[in-house]
Amino acid sequence: MGKKHKKTNAIRMVEQAGITYEQHEYDYDENHLSGRDAAKHSDLPAEQMYKTIVCQANPRDHYVFVLPILEELDLKHCARIAGVKKLELLPLQDLLKVTGYVRGGCSPVGMKQLFPTYIDQSSLAYDMIYVSAGKRGFQLGLAPRDLASLVQAEFHALSCDE
Repeated sequence: MGKKHKKTNAIRMVEQAGITYEQHEYDYDENHLSGRDAAKHSDLPAEQMYKTIVCQANPRDHYVFVLPILEELDLKHCARIAGVKKLELLPLQDLLKVTGYVRGGCSPVGMKQLFPTYIDQSSLAYDMIYVSAGKRGFQLGLAPRDLASLVQAEFHALSCDE
């Protein structure tokens, strides 16, 4: 497994569930935290890297979407999937308060509470996908169905291209 890392909430939860996982670290730039930057700086296959986007239907109802790191979320389509009239991206200043994570280090695993979660169905093409392990520059690799089971997620087509 390489270097020893300080365990994040995400890693602890995966271990407690007995799920097989990998962890990967990469250098990042505080000024460049986009998915494209993560893919560029990581030695992981970009097509297997997934980002976590948190949305809200109102200030109290939050939804989590896990999609390919280079794709864009289709908010109207995702609102239909979530069964709400309209979704907006969670304002960045609220991300830490709502999830316990910061931009560039938001994992779908180990948030402050379990929100309705949706994983892009493209992930099912891979034995392993990589999501944030709960801090910047730190990725967690696990099977898509294990991730879905852990966060009680559903699989759907989420990105603008699907």
